[in-house]
Amino acid sequence: MRKTLTGLLAVLALGLGTLSLNAEPLAYPHKVVTLVTHSSPGGGSDVFLRELTKYLGKYIGATFIVENVQGGSGAKAVARVAAAPADGSVFYATTPTYIYTSLLSKPSATYKDLEPLVNLFADSEVIYTRTDGPFNTLQDVIDKAKKERGRWGAANPASLERQAAEQLKRAAGVNAAIVTHEGGGDMMLNVMNGTLDIGIGEIQELRSQLAAGKIRLLATFNPERIPEKPEVPTVKESGFDVTLVKFRGLAGPKGLPDNVTKVWDEAIKNVLADPDYKARYTEEVLVPNYIPHAQYQAFITNFADTTEAFLKETGAVK
Repeated sequence: MRKTLTGLLAVLALGLGTLSLNAEPLAYPHKVVTLVTHSSPGGGSDVFLRELTKYLGKYIGATFIVENVQGGSGAKAVARVAAAPADGSVFYATTPTYIYTSLLSKPSATYKDLEPLVNLFADSEVIYTRTDGPFNTLQDVIDKAKKERGRWGAANPASLERQAAEQLKRAAGVNAAIVTHEGGGDMMLNVMNGTLDIGIGEIQELRSQLAAGKIRLLATFNPERIPEKPEVPTVKESGFDVTLVKFRGLAGPKGLPDNVTKVWDEAIKNVLADPDYKARYTEEVLVPNYIPHAQYQAFITNFADTTEAFLKETGAVK
C-alpha cells in the first residue's frame, strides 16, 4: 500500500508545463454546460465547482452551471451523469468518493460508467476542531478517545475522509464513532456546536470559519506540511502513520468526442495558469495537478485498484 501511494504521489507531482493564456474563449459545441456534484451546497466539490465556473468562461465559449445531486454517497450524481448524452454538455466533479461508493455499495452506475476527462488539483485533507473546545493537538483528541468513545465527523460513508478517519482509528488504537454527513457544511456546524470532537475535510470548506478564528486545524493527512499552513503538523508527524491525498477533476459519460476533450485539455491548462484563479485556489490550499484526458483514465484505474486492495485488506469488501 505504501509503495502504491508513493506511485500515486509521483503522478500528483506532474507539472503544468509551458502554458499560454488564450485571448478568446475556445469554441465549444454547447452554449450551456452542467457540472454535477454529489456535494451539498458549501461542501468541498460544490465550492470547487462554483469557484471554477467564475473563470472557465474566459477559456471555453459556454455558460457553466452547477447542479447538486445528493444521495447515495454520490451514487445518484454518478447515475445522473452516466445517463447523460456523451456530447460534452454534462460532467461530474470527480473525487475519491465516486471510487469508494462504487466499491462499497455496488450502485447501478459506477466509476467505470464514466469517462475521466481531466484532473485539476490535489487537495489537502485536514483534521479540525472548534477553537473554544478542549483539543489543542491531535494527541488530545486521541487521548479522549482512549478514555471514552469520541465522535469524529467525516463526509459521506463512501469518502476518502471516512477512510482517513478509519485509518486514523486503526493507527491510534481507538474506537471513536465516525459520524458521516452528505456535505462538509453540516459537519462543520456539528464540530462548532460541540456535537463532534473533530471533523475531517478540506480547507476550502472551512475558510470563512478559519478566518473568523472559530475553528483550528490540528493536522493534515498530506505527506508533508501544507506550505500555506506551515504551523499545522502532518498526521504522521503527530505519531500516526496515515498519509492520504485527494484528487479533484472532471468526468463525463463514456464516449466523449475528441473535439470536446481537446478543448478541455487546453482550457484547463490555461485556467490553472490564470493569475486571478491561481490567487484564489492558492488561498484555498489547492495544489495544481493537471492530468490530461489521455492520462487521466490510467490515474483513476490505478487509484481504484489501490483502493480496492486496501478495502479488501481491511475486510470492508470481499
